[in-house]
Amino acid sequence: MARGKLRIYLGAAPGVGKTYAMLSEAHRRVERGTDCVVAFVEHHGRPRTEVMLHGLEQIPRKELAYRDSTFTEMDVDTVLARRPRVALVDELAHTNIPGSRNAKRWQDVEELLAAGIDVVSTVNIQHLESLGDVVESITGVRQRETVPDEVVRRADQIELVDMSPQALRRRMAHGNIYKPDKVDAALSNYFRPGNLTALRELALLWVADRVDAYLNEYRSEHRVSKIWGSRERIVVGLTGGPEGRTLIRRAARLAEKGAGGEVLAVYISRSDGLTSASPKELADQRTLVEDLGGTFHHVVGDDIPAALLDFARGVNATQIVLGVSRRKGWQYVFGPGVGATVARESGPDLDVHLITHDEVGKGRGLPVAPRGARLGRTRLMWGWLTGVGGPLLLTWLLSTALPDVGLANDMLLFLTLTVAAALLGGLWPALASAVVGSALLNWYFTPPVHTWTIADPKNIVAIAVFFGVAVSVASVVDLAARRTHQAARLRAESEILSFLAGNVLRGETSLDALLERVRETFGMESVALLERESDLAPWTCVGSVGPRPCVVPDEADVDVPVGVHMALALSGRVLPAEDRRVLAAFAAQAAVVVDRQRLQQEADKAKELAEGNRIRTALLAAVSHDLRTPLAGIKAAVTSLRSDDVEWSQEDQAELLEAIEDGADRLDHLVGNLLDMSRLQTGTLNPLIRETDLDEVIPMALGGVPEDSVELDVPETLPMVDVDRGLLERSVANIVENAVKYSPPGERVLVSASAIADRVEVRVVDRGPGVPDEAKSLIFEPFQRYGDVPRGNGVGLGLAVARGFAQAIGGSLHAEDTPGGGLTMVLAVRTAPERRPQQPDVPAAATS
Repeated sequence: MARGKLRIYLGAAPGVGKTYAMLSEAHRRVERGTDCVVAFVEHHGRPRTEVMLHGLEQIPRKELAYRDSTFTEMDVDTVLARRPRVALVDELAHTNIPGSRNAKRWQDVEELLAAGIDVVSTVNIQHLESLGDVVESITGVRQRETVPDEVVRRADQIELVDMSPQALRRRMAHGNIYKPDKVDAALSNYFRPGNLTALRELALLWVADRVDAYLNEYRSEHRVSKIWGSRERIVVGLTGGPEGRTLIRRAARLAEKGAGGEVLAVYISRSDGLTSASPKELADQRTLVEDLGGTFHHVVGDDIPAALLDFARGVNATQIVLGVSRRKGWQYVFGPGVGATVARESGPDLDVHLITHDEVGKGRGLPVAPRGARLGRTRLMWGWLTGVGGPLLLTWLLSTALPDVGLANDMLLFLTLTVAAALLGGLWPALASAVVGSALLNWYFTPPVHTWTIADPKNIVAIAVFFGVAVSVASVVDLAARRTHQAARLRAESEILSFLAGNVLRGETSLDALLERVRETFGMESVALLERESDLAPWTCVGSVGPRPCVVPDEADVDVPVGVHMALALSGRVLPAEDRRVLAAFAAQAAVVVDRQRLQQEADKAKELAEGNRIRTALLAAVSHDLRTPLAGIKAAVTSLRSDDVEWSQEDQAELLEAIEDGADRLDHLVGNLLDMSRLQTGTLNPLIRETDLDEVIPMALGGVPEDSVELDVPETLPMVDVDRGLLERSVANIVENAVKYSPPGERVLVSASAIADRVEVRVVDRGPGVPDEAKSLIFEPFQRYGDVPRGNGVGLGLAVARGFAQAIGGSLHAEDTPGGGLTMVLAVRTAPERRPQQPDVPAAATS
């Protein structure tokens, strides 16, 4: 069965018209004869949206009972049985009522798609999982209902429903989105112009990135190599030198000038093992480019200009930023350099910027030398030309233009060419020059000429000395080149080992980051850390980077054992033996990282166990004393009433009954707090979040304190809050009871509430002894009682439970000093985003 197609209408905020656009599309499809049904669409009381539902078949909703209330959800089974061609499902990120078929609505949609049903849905940008922190920083509201980005990205079609903030606020003010009594609160909180503008930018950028991904897929499928300048993409070519930071900042400024500009920093290393650049410098530059909003890439290639251009064309770049060469002036004899080559071969569709910097002309810090050509390919080529072609050219010049300079001068000139070949190309070009030069000297310039015979024995000695000097000079130059190459390798190795040692001491590097460092350093395709429990057990992958990582060490091009049952497996190419020393250090560090992670996990578990043991010990202490105190009082009062030896008056009987009632109330309160704390500790607390008016909750929370002990100041104009009513009531009740307990006789506790930005603060003010700053955090710990409070006054759980409940409903609780003496408890809860009143949680993409 073919999978159904998903179409999503994406908006920046509630009210932009997503649901209206979805219903309009449904009417168009119905007119074309498509079997289209409404599986779940919420019109939120908006007349224009409600009218759009007319004429469309609607699947009956499924009713669910939860906490003495009835809610409706999409009936997935009925939709699957109906099997329409297209189903409309509103609010993709919605959380279903407990007891539903799936926890989230997007999971319901996945079932419909798997059954071959096309789905049209809606979602707001703030409900994408990856944007939760960003949206919270903009609006101050944490969205608990989210949908994974991958679910939205897999959609076959994403359509942006856009509206300017000014138009959306006008629509809100006209009552087209929310009821009139909620308009003012919405306009002054969530729907502020700044919030809407920022959310709109998020939506536009997200859709632009998705369009860009579609474009890259199209270019790849159709093998389009020509650059399409749909947006400015600037590639920064890095060498690992200090000038890289200047280039990155310059590229970032260029990107800022173009709408949607993007910076991609790329470092190209040769395929011969360790990179010649400083790992620390590259790490710093990676951090810089990521801080500026760009991305860092590592590419392997021996032909640096070609690799750079291939990368730029592959990412559809429009500009390349390079630094002016650090080579000294005489080094240009060996070639034009990377910058000039890239500029010459870039073509008309790719601009190249050469940026000056402080390192121009100072020479390269580390030589780059391919294996088998330590002096570089260019120098090797010039060495062979000088060693072989130079003697031939010199012979022609001496034979035609300077025939009478003498044999001694001829030998010195040939020796000069041999030394030049050695300086340029090393040993083998110099040896070739010595052989060719000796043969030409014998044939053309040693009497008798044009024969291989040497008449004068002195000339034999001269040619032998000439050959020996040439070989000696070539050997010295080759040895110096090898020593230079070794020094560069050792420097790179020492920097890498220093980097690893620093990470070991600081414990900074994660396993994935370390494996990525291995892949970049050695130019491999993939790296995997494998582990098994015994010699016969199968291998498991602890961590991996790169495409198609190895699953067993035998598949790897390079594998390094780490201990007895762990191995580091690399694929891509075979490494030379000299690289394995550093690779072994990486492998050891990987084992250390894994051990550290496991030790941290064990420490966390031990901490949880210790906390649990502490709670259990405190519970036992509470049961052994604090719970026995009210039980003993009740027992004594009952025993007295049942005694036949004493004739109790009505006043005495009433007093004893009151003592029994007080003891029972205290016992009920203590047991309730103990049960609440156990629920918080075990994580079994499931709040039912819904829009609530504080006028309905706070008065009910004061039932456990004397009537004249509290002064209430809760304005009726406060916005609705998004809370669990029962948990908020219990939290406020515990705070008020604690305040009344510590207030002086005759002093009333003030309970007030006020709206601040996107939250409402409930302040409980007492005139008691107060709490010093260093103890304000301790009073919220379980089984903590401040000062010399007698044990019979509770087990010290009231404030701990209050804070736990506050955090469970997305709020906060902290203590402040009361001006003039005393303590003020500040309970902050979030104002409710506008949504349908009967839903139990923050709305998904509230529809239009």
